[in-house]
Amino acid sequence: MDFYYLMQNHAAVFLLLLTRVSGLFIVAPFFGSMNVPTTIRVGAAVAISFAIFPVVDGMGVASAPETVIGFAVAVVRELFVGWLIGFVAFVSFAAINMAGKMMDMQVGFSIVNVMDPTSGQQIPLIGSFLYNLGLIVFVVTNGHHALISALVGSFRSVPLMMLSPDTSLVELVARFTVGIFTTGVQISIPVTFAVLMTNVGLGILARTMPQLNIFVVGVPMHIIIGLGVLSIVIPFYVLFLDVLFNAMYGNITAALRVLG
Repeated sequence: MDFYYLMQNHAAVFLLLLTRVSGLFIVAPFFGSMNVPTTIRVGAAVAISFAIFPVVDGMGVASAPETVIGFAVAVVRELFVGWLIGFVAFVSFAAINMAGKMMDMQVGFSIVNVMDPTSGQQIPLIGSFLYNLGLIVFVVTNGHHALISALVGSFRSVPLMMLSPDTSLVELVARFTVGIFTTGVQISIPVTFAVLMTNVGLGILARTMPQLNIFVVGVPMHIIIGLGVLSIVIPFYVLFLDVLFNAMYGNITAALRVLG
């Protein structure tokens, strides 16, 4: 039995399966965190592939392409399917990160950055707090299990080597990207509106009391008002995360439906 004949059977199924699973570990939150060593992520991808390989292999798949170029194209397609599942999840956390940046800009923390170990980038204080709180809620509510379930379900919606994307895929990805801005604005509205009203009050105060140094008063007042409103809306933010994650799971289903 030569190597290529083996590749056309179970080995090809496993390699394509591993490629799709690896796509999830590239960009998905929690799975694709930069602070997780690469060896652990690779080992987890291989372990998940071994766990679901009997199920996927039992579904029956088309034979592997007869050329190396055809097999390389199939690998790219499977990688894209896994990447798309992780990208939809990433969009939700990108919206949280953007909301935190908007709040930091209004409160005055935009010049104070901390290192985010999950992405390897510097993000503002409130953005880091909201992002890590969202990640904790995501893990506590078994969101990472839901991503693995979506990955396993993708082999039924989009079987191996059967990717046939719809023309609406580009529009769907664009809609997910636009959702980063709309969701970020929705999350940041309470703090942004409170700081805006504070600025209006300070403007009136500056007109009625010209001798008052409004800049000395305004900076600490922005911080006090912003943190006070943030502490009040945190319980509602956690409830909003539940709505956001449920929408994320629905978006993953919609994306897989387009790919199939």
